[in-house]
Amino acid sequence: MFKEGLLDKSLRRTKKLIPKSVFDFFQPMYHELLAHGGALRYGFPSHDMKVIGVTGTKGKSTTVLLLSRLLEGIGEPVAAIGSLGFKIKDKEWPNNLKMTMPGRFKLQKFLAEAKKAGCKYVILEVTSEGIKQKRHLGIKFDCAVFTNLHKEHLESHGSFENYYQAKQELFKKTDNVHVLNIDDPNVKLFDGFHAKRKIFYGIGNGDMRADNIQLEEGKSSFEIYGTKFNINFGGRFNIYNCLAALAAGAMYGVDLPRAKPILEKIKIIPGRMEYIQKSPFAVVVDYAHTPDSLEAVYKTLRQTSKRLICVLGAAGGGRDKWKRPEFAKIASLYCDQVILTDEDPYDENPEQILSEIKSGISKDKLKVTKEILDRREAIKNALTSAKNGDTVIITGKGSETSMAVAGDKKIPWSDKKVVQELLQGGHEWEH
Repeated sequence: MFKEGLLDKSLRRTKKLIPKSVFDFFQPMYHELLAHGGALRYGFPSHDMKVIGVTGTKGKSTTVLLLSRLLEGIGEPVAAIGSLGFKIKDKEWPNNLKMTMPGRFKLQKFLAEAKKAGCKYVILEVTSEGIKQKRHLGIKFDCAVFTNLHKEHLESHGSFENYYQAKQELFKKTDNVHVLNIDDPNVKLFDGFHAKRKIFYGIGNGDMRADNIQLEEGKSSFEIYGTKFNINFGGRFNIYNCLAALAAGAMYGVDLPRAKPILEKIKIIPGRMEYIQKSPFAVVVDYAHTPDSLEAVYKTLRQTSKRLICVLGAAGGGRDKWKRPEFAKIASLYCDQVILTDEDPYDENPEQILSEIKSGISKDKLKVTKEILDRREAIKNALTSAKNGDTVIITGKGSETSMAVAGDKKIPWSDKKVVQELLQGGHEWEH
């Protein structure tokens, strides 16, 4: 048996000795070797558990959390991995890797620890980037869940076609259960693959369908076959996340009557439309990192706010630069005041990132747009600007606990903690 990390370290050292052009050619084989090497090192632990992979552009993290709670709620031992963190039964810790899906050896080690702890289920957030780098190989998936599909990671994948084809690999690899969002326009890209059982979910459509929907500030309700759910988080998109979790849960024995009190007990989804306070003005933190998700958040909050004040940034490192002006166009449409700030610049010039975002601000909103590079100061400015009945919405980082800066460094950061510190620090923004 290999010593801890020996094969992994050996392969990485070899990689550094190979010219980049040569490595790029052999890269898929390199990633595949790492994946199978990790599975071999830890004894193929996924074969002894039911692994549920959740993929899509949005809603993966929330669906993983909700499904984890549902299975736990009926007494099953569960492990989970996603951008919201790691979990093995009662033990939970944050994901500080700056990658949703861990590297191959870390992933297989986690699965081995979950198996040792007696977990029956592992719920895994599966990303297109993770599949591109073959991190899914060596894992036996019992169920694949599709949430939705939108333009994302185009620089990394080269095209939208390459992006969705990466996600399709999860469904090609999973032949037992497929859970699919029937309302998504791109569902046909995923429902053509063989599975022993398929379940479709949607609003007014599918096998697991929600009706009689009511959306309010920070909460919502819906009915499924006569069972009414009252949940503590708002937004139509969260109805879909609940449906995805309920549909997958149904495949493993979680019926609606048992699911109802479990979902209703969940107070918040960390960093996903998370209210830090509701009065005298609301402050909300959300991970929104695509134009569609940003618009959904703004549209939801707009309905219950006198004014909407947004703190907005965009990730660096060459990540989806096309989004930057798109974010600004959406902010111009829904927000009364826009504050542009730093997010995760990596090695890019933060001022250049802000300039690219600002290029999308409409002319009529330029007067109410500020550029404050220091994210803490930007948040403080938003809080001091807010009056009774307003909503401050801070997007991009959600529940993340670090910020990626130049030199491959991560500095501690939490939007939620900064807001709490500022709100507790004085009375200067009471109106």
